Formats: sequence, C-alpha cells, structure tokens
Amino acid sequence: MIWRALLAGVAMLACAGSAMAQGTGLRRLTDRDDLLGWEAVGRLELNGQGFCTGTLIAPDLVLTAAHCVYDRNRTLRPAEQIAFRAGLRDGVAIAERRALQIAAHPGFNPQTRLDMENIRHDVALVRLAEPILSGEADAFALHTGREYGSGISVTSYGQGRAEALSRQRACNLMGEHQDVLMIDCNVTFGSSGAPVFSQVGGRGRILALVSGGGTYRGKQVAFGMKLPQRVAELKAQLRRNPVAAPDRRIKRIRVGGGSSAGGAKFVRPGG
Repeated sequence: MIWRALLAGVAMLACAGSAMAQGTGLRRLTDRDDLLGWEAVGRLELNGQGFCTGTLIAPDLVLTAAHCVYDRNRTLRPAEQIAFRAGLRDGVAIAERRALQIAAHPGFNPQTRLDMENIRHDVALVRLAEPILSGEADAFALHTGREYGSGISVTSYGQGRAEALSRQRACNLMGEHQDVLMIDCNVTFGSSGAPVFSQVGGRGRILALVSGGGTYRGKQVAFGMKLPQRVAELKAQLRRNPVAAPDRRIKRIRVGGGSSAGGAKFVRPGG
C-alpha cells in the first residue's frame, strides 16, 4: 500500500514539471581525466524534442528508459530521429552515432502513468548504426545477484547540467519491491535512463535505470528497475527483428555540430 501511494506521486511529479531528487554530493565531470572510465555514458538526442541519458552495454547497444524512445504522441520514434553522444562534455563527444534500431520493452505502456508495472518495464535498447569501439568508450556490464556491493552511485545528464555528465558517488537504496528500487540519488529531467551503478569488484555495474521520481517521508527519491531479465528480453526482440547495418563506407553522420544545448527540452514520463 505504501509503494502504491509512492508511485501515484511519480505521475503527479512528472506532470507538474518539478525537479525530481535534489540531494548533495553531485560532481560535474569537467576535465578529460574526470571523464576517464565514464565515456560509455552519453546523451541520447531525440530529434530536437529533448534528451535522455543512455549507456553502452555493448559496442553497438545503448541502454535507456523506454519512455525516452516514445514521442509526444506516445508512438515509438523512428530510429533515425535518435542519436547517441558518448561522453558528451561542453559540446564535444567521445563518439557520436545514429540509431539503427529500437526495442522498447513490450511490458511498458506509453499511454499510462508511471505505475509500478510501467517502472518495472521502463527499459529500451537502441542499436547503433555503427559500433563504438572499446578504445573510445568501454561498455558497462549489468549487475547480477542480490549483493549490491559497497555503494550505489549515479552518472547522468539533466536539466541545469545538460552540457556535461555529473556523478554522485554515493547514494542510498531506500527500498525494494517487486523488482522496483527506490533510491535517493540526485536526478532531474533529462536524467531519465541514467545508469545507477553498484560497486562490485573493480568497476561499477549497472544496477538499474532512472525511471521517475517522487517523495518518501519528506525526502525526494528516484525509482528504477532490476535489469537482467528485461535486457535479455530486449536483446531477443532485436534478434527476432534484424535490421541491416548501413554501408560502412558511408561517412558517419555527426549530430549536434558541437552546438550548445541551451534551451534544450527535457524528456519526462508521459511526454
């Protein structure tokens, strides 16, 4: 009952257009050295209609929130309207690629609010027209298992910090219910699809994606979902519906032209 009340607030918060979680400890990855190791997190550009955060989980696969790949009419965007800018910092990206194929989880319903069922399935994969090699940006692995390690962190773009990644090194798991996680990480509009990392071993693994936000006992929180099963289902969906990659001799399309994102719109659940 408590979770139902919390998640009712997610839709209200999104529709109201308020920022989600505004905690402390967020750090801008300003310099190239700061960005080292985080290049696989990038900005997902949505045809001038806003942006989300996405993360490479393979050289040609970007993981993001399902609600990011639907347009204002709540229909799936054409792949050519989406581009990924890995490690974007002050107008310069480590690598830029157009999307070739999109798979949104069939359990996500873009016509309804972000309730428990939608958050659980708010996952999409974007296959890139050309891979981004590990020498440019090293893809992240997904977290598996019940142990979340020594800490949880988030790396994202967002409203007011659209030009460079920001990282919160430590946030807390506030609750877990039916594969939905409640965390107090600092996120806002544009952070949709941002990776929430567990710290297991030497390098972080993607524990969840930012889906929506709300309040809990007076504290602003964000919600995400467990990923391994959802991502496996999406990979199977891509395999069932293959799309031919473009001729590699065609010159790569660059996105954004290095221009500023001033005045950029930010994607929020429900359009």
